[in-house]
Amino acid sequence: MNLLRTLATVSSMTLLSRVLGFVRDFVIARTFGAGMLTDAFFVAFRLPNLLRRLFAEGAFSQAFVPLLAEYRNQRSADETRQLVDRVATLLFMIVLVVAALGVIGAPLLIYATAPGFVPDADKFGLTVTLTRIAFPYILFMSMVALAAGILNTWSRFALPAFTPVLLNLSFIGMALFAAPYFDPPVLVLSWAVFLGGLLQLAIQLPALRRIGMLPRFDFAPGDPGVRRVFKLMAPAVLGVSVSQVSLLINTIFASFLVAGSVSWLYYADRLMEFPAGLLGAALGTILLPSLARAHASDDPQAFSALLDWGLRLTFMLTLPAAVSLAMLGVPLIATLFQHGAFTAADVLQTRLALVAYSIGLTGMILVKILAPGFYARQNIKTPVKIALLTLVATQAMNLAFIVPFKHAGLALSIGLAACLNAALLYYGLRQRKHYTPSPGWGLFLLKIMLALAVLVATLWFGMGKEADWLVAPALERVARLAGLVGAGMAVYLAVLWLLGFRLNDFRQRGST
Repeated sequence: MNLLRTLATVSSMTLLSRVLGFVRDFVIARTFGAGMLTDAFFVAFRLPNLLRRLFAEGAFSQAFVPLLAEYRNQRSADETRQLVDRVATLLFMIVLVVAALGVIGAPLLIYATAPGFVPDADKFGLTVTLTRIAFPYILFMSMVALAAGILNTWSRFALPAFTPVLLNLSFIGMALFAAPYFDPPVLVLSWAVFLGGLLQLAIQLPALRRIGMLPRFDFAPGDPGVRRVFKLMAPAVLGVSVSQVSLLINTIFASFLVAGSVSWLYYADRLMEFPAGLLGAALGTILLPSLARAHASDDPQAFSALLDWGLRLTFMLTLPAAVSLAMLGVPLIATLFQHGAFTAADVLQTRLALVAYSIGLTGMILVKILAPGFYARQNIKTPVKIALLTLVATQAMNLAFIVPFKHAGLALSIGLAACLNAALLYYGLRQRKHYTPSPGWGLFLLKIMLALAVLVATLWFGMGKEADWLVAPALERVARLAGLVGAGMAVYLAVLWLLGFRLNDFRQRGST
């Protein structure tokens, strides 16, 4: 299996999802703006979205995929199938109970996670209603994560990468065509979450049937494999989801700030998720099964080489993305979101959060590369200890930054904490000799810095005055932004090529 080609496939699917994600955010921003209604929905959606990452894409996948790879490599097909059946059954039952409790206890959840909404009875009540509609999403997405873990272990990466497209299509379709049928119309967004989760699960089932791994009911919580998965999953809940926990706590802080603060952070985070998903999530997705197989095969050289490959790609592609987001904040936000109820003031406030987030973008993506180095070895304790330290550091920075920088201070704390998390994970892998850098890193980074300097100059002179972007017609913004982004990419890649970078240098093989 050519990992670079696989990365290109997964990234292309992720790109489609991210592009539709921006269309979805454009539709939401144009229809609802940034105020009380969107604050209520984003808080309501953040709760099930957080639990989705805790139960599904985060902790569960990190615990399940390495063990599934071990079973597939070292056990019989029947034993592997039995593990899938029994894990799926127990996961479904646990998350079903959690979803039911979330629907029933929605007022308590909002009281705990957005206490600033409590004095406004209308805002509080609306957020509770939105939460109750959206909460079953975690049940659907937990099953989607199980299916994606199985398909990825069988090297079927394309469909799981495509699946998030359906959530964005659900948002777009419901917001454009169904909003007038709801009172208040913002309720349509939570129903879009519900429908999107259902569609994502439905599309996975035929693919599982084709490889003979469609789960069947088999309740056996005492099965040794099942116990290992959930034993690994319990601490991994914190270990791989610390950024989401931090975002949730940030919502508590932001709920006390001026109206719109939650929405400004949301839109900035959405822009950050574009490179984070395009590279970080894609790399983490394809690296974890390959790392798990290398560990199961007792091949430390292949294990280290996979990490080195992932780290080099991360620095080469993430640093220019971080620089570009920081420099092009106003052009990006104005072009994508300054329509209808989303004002120029909202653009400037969102830009502050985006600049703060961009400082930590590389760290955020490095965590997605380095953490699988531990989880593939079924080492949960080390990332958990690092996650706890990072979480404490994040809240200390929140207290320090929220007064002088308001909502942007909350974004800055997330970014800096991600860099701390990545640094400690890297140190842990080096200390245990799980990763040894290949020769040439110093020259590699020097070349990256030279290319970044040329990129900064290109964007600086090409962007012009930020104020002009706030008043320019929409089509002019689109054309100018497309030209600026295209020129920046071309210049950066051209400099790397002149400095000796070639595509073949980044080819990497992985077992199937």
